Amino acid sequence: MHEAYQTAKTNLRNTPQRWLVTGAAGFIGSNLVEALLKLDQHVVGLDNFATGHRRNLREVEASVGREQWARFKFIEGDIRDLATCHTAVADTDYVLHQAALGSVPRSIDDPITTNAVNVGGFLNMLVAARDQQVRRFVYAASSSTYGDHEALPKVEHRIGNPLSPYAVTKYADELYADVFGRAYGFQSIGLRYFNVFGPRQDPNSAYAAVIARWVSAMLKDEPVRIFGDGETSRDFCFIDNAVQANVLAATAPPEAAGEVYNVAVGQRTTLNDLQKTIRAELERRGIDIRSQPVHQDFRTGDVRHSLADVSKAGSLLGYEPTHAVAEGIELAMPWYLDYFRQADLSLEQHGFDRTHKVALTL
Repeated sequence: MHEAYQTAKTNLRNTPQRWLVTGAAGFIGSNLVEALLKLDQHVVGLDNFATGHRRNLREVEASVGREQWARFKFIEGDIRDLATCHTAVADTDYVLHQAALGSVPRSIDDPITTNAVNVGGFLNMLVAARDQQVRRFVYAASSSTYGDHEALPKVEHRIGNPLSPYAVTKYADELYADVFGRAYGFQSIGLRYFNVFGPRQDPNSAYAAVIARWVSAMLKDEPVRIFGDGETSRDFCFIDNAVQANVLAATAPPEAAGEVYNVAVGQRTTLNDLQKTIRAELERRGIDIRSQPVHQDFRTGDVRHSLADVSKAGSLLGYEPTHAVAEGIELAMPWYLDYFRQADLSLEQHGFDRTHKVALTL
């Protein structure tokens, strides 16, 4: 099982490479930095802290230890500045480009900034990576690219019309990457993430993803707000699956390049079932949850159902998802509890013993 991933990790440990991770202080980026450092790689991180956090990097440092942390170099900078991109990508073998302004609602609120970062910044990184002649450019694409195409499961070669400015920017990234492959012979791979979740996903952001937001609401006795009837469904993908996909995409043979791949589990979960799963996990840990779901109008730009076909990533990259949604929530929960305890959120009223040390699960 998972032979391709194990082989890739063994090869990297035997022959360490130089990596650039953009968005390194963010949720996915910091998990990538941690995974690479634990494989004894040399890693440069780039972030402007627009949505990332210094605490994420401190957690990585604590997790990997002094010797591996010494292999990490951090650059505080913005991908909208081409000179910064050139500096960050210098002497790099692989680029894992995660820096972006995520969130459909954010893009509807501010499409200009979303476009400047997600398209202008992406193009800067492509140019810098092309000029440096990096071996592979792996970038965060998005399932939002499928837009209004209703067929399930989602397969990479069939997409619909975009439903938000964010979706437009992510599709534009795919087009630019494809053109750079045709015009310059530049190798890139896009990973269409499906609702990635896990430790370090900010629960307090105005645009927090649903799992982080609902854990926060339940712990604070606030309503769990569900847009629509709750039968909207998503293919929720634990962070370890996304990390695996990035490592495999970077190290895959040349014939796998120039493509986009779904990164998900291939399982559909409704929002109603999701909130029940989160509630059950918290109650299993002895936390009394009294908040109840509150249904609101459907949100502009959201798709009704999402389910990925991951067979292409399986056949060309060797990708095999390891964590379904319930297992991922179980593994991520200690981080959320520790996060809120450190933020001095009173959990005693929910039956949670704050004197009990919660192990950080990453």
